[in-house]
Amino acid sequence: MLEIRNVNRVFGEKRAVDDVSLTIEKGGFVGIIGRSGAGKSTLLRMINRLQDVSSGTISWNGKDVTKLKGQELRDWRASCAMVFQQFNIVGRLDVMTNVLMGRLNHTTSVRSLLKLWTPEDRAIAVSALEQFDITALAGQRAESLSGGQQQRVAIARALVQEPEIVLADEPIASLDPRNTKVVMDALQRLNKHFGITVICNLHDLDIAKDYCDRLVGMAQGRVVFDGAPDELTESAARELYGLEAHEAMTVLPPTAAAAAAPLPVPA
Repeated sequence: MLEIRNVNRVFGEKRAVDDVSLTIEKGGFVGIIGRSGAGKSTLLRMINRLQDVSSGTISWNGKDVTKLKGQELRDWRASCAMVFQQFNIVGRLDVMTNVLMGRLNHTTSVRSLLKLWTPEDRAIAVSALEQFDITALAGQRAESLSGGQQQRVAIARALVQEPEIVLADEPIASLDPRNTKVVMDALQRLNKHFGITVICNLHDLDIAKDYCDRLVGMAQGRVVFDGAPDELTESAARELYGLEAHEAMTVLPPTAAAAAAPLPVPA
């Protein structure tokens, strides 16, 4: 269980996250929604400890992660994997090597520098590539891939970390509708097939409602909505997004299964 208690993050005079308290059960798919600047990314970065809290505590299964240092902090970041908007993969390296980078906390520094990956590490990486249908891309330079393919590589890299949580920070912001669905399906697979808790920052409300089992709405650094997707009314969405509400509510492309379904035969 992830417990966030009275967490604040202050940058100078600006309070980016303002007294946020949340409890997230293991195995959930939680969407953090709200307009740009609402504090969504800062919250995720504090959970992963890429940024420190100004005050408050964040704990996982009773362990206070805000106090971790050294190897314990590295272990936490391995078990709390990040997926970023801009992929954060190394373009000049091939796909397999990028995915194997997720095994860094499971090997020695010398072995990783010399790329002396164990057969077990390679088997885990191949299995992750297979999960997201990108095995055929293993030998290609990452920079040659489409945005959707690069994001799937980033998700595969997160999977080989053997995480308990995956934090996805606007993972579809730069993708077209087709690749948006491919990436969201990949995150859903992490959650449903592997039982990994997924916390995903999203701007598009329809996508958030379609994939997430819980939505947390943020505005000006505070939590202003927390509930099931069907509890988020249009008026609540407009309160969250203001004049941007019409931009946040777009229609998700139909699934391949729905597109292929036969039309009903008239009686």
